[in-house]
Amino acid sequence: MMRPVMFGLDAERAHETGIEAMRLGLASPLAAPPTESFGEIERFGLKFANPLGVAAGFDKNGVVVDRLASLGFGFVEVGTVTYKPQPGNPKPRLFRLQDDEALINRLGFNNDGAAVIAERLKKLDRRCIVGVNIGRNKDVLNEDTVANYVKCFETIFHVADYITINVSSPNTPQLRDLQLPENLSELLRKLQERNSVLSAVSDWLSPESESKGGVRRHVSGAYLGKPLLVKISPDVTDSQLEQIVYTCTTCGIDGIVATNTTIARDGLATKDVERLGTGGLSGKPLTKRSTDVISTVYRYSKDKLPIIGVGGIFTAEDAFEKIAAGASLLQAYTGFVYGGPSFAHDINTGLAAILKERGFRTIDEAVGSAN
Repeated sequence: MMRPVMFGLDAERAHETGIEAMRLGLASPLAAPPTESFGEIERFGLKFANPLGVAAGFDKNGVVVDRLASLGFGFVEVGTVTYKPQPGNPKPRLFRLQDDEALINRLGFNNDGAAVIAERLKKLDRRCIVGVNIGRNKDVLNEDTVANYVKCFETIFHVADYITINVSSPNTPQLRDLQLPENLSELLRKLQERNSVLSAVSDWLSPESESKGGVRRHVSGAYLGKPLLVKISPDVTDSQLEQIVYTCTTCGIDGIVATNTTIARDGLATKDVERLGTGGLSGKPLTKRSTDVISTVYRYSKDKLPIIGVGGIFTAEDAFEKIAAGASLLQAYTGFVYGGPSFAHDINTGLAAILKERGFRTIDEAVGSAN
């Protein structure tokens, strides 16, 4: 009943309307019933209630995190957040491709800024794991890029359960250049340095603080700080992926989010898609490419680098294929937009059934099974 009304609106207006409705609690009657337990899912020192999260871009400003948890998502990645607030690119900048079950966006990291979002998350009575995805302000010069990321990182550090470093959005000029080995290595090393310092001064968190999002992680008694992940593009070659995995591994990164949106437009059913202009394509056209990237990253990392699989998940079978390719966790955005409020419950319930049917006792047993 809701979908025709929402799809009758401009795509960005519909998104804003949906966020506001959730914020006001109008989605509360749609709260998901409990799904079958997946057992303990521990990734990079964090425990997840289920493997499906909301990808960055849906709740950019962290205003409906708990509402999304009530719909059955096991975690929410807020953002992309930049150090300074920014309005993003000129409208229109978000488009539906209904014939392809896809979206094109060139939003451009529109957000309230790190300080405002950190304060909002600090007050959150969180019901799920909360990640924060960080990016570069559009007006920052190349030589100031690392410093801009570090300032954003420092601002949101204490309110994030994990932090994803976005170096792959196609909508901020030259951002994808950060995936080059020399650029990526410099950025990750600087962030890891700050991670160590901020973790040390935080000391051990009390159980009360921990319930607000603090995380303790131990290796032989050592405190490791916040888990850091890197979000990568689907528009890279296998050799580039090998370099990215090597850089992430040598810099001590905890995981990879694969993948962001694509600039490719191959094989679309939508006519004259060029009229919509530039932007990142998400949804069903990205399903196979995203899964291929996950599989490649899994092989290059030799199963040592947890992967969050995102891109074109619409069904429980899509979700299972991502896990079989090597994903340890999953995220969705466009599938959620098209699937509606029951999406998370449907995916989790269906995925649990598939695992059982195929003889996997846990998700961990299924991860990478197609490889």
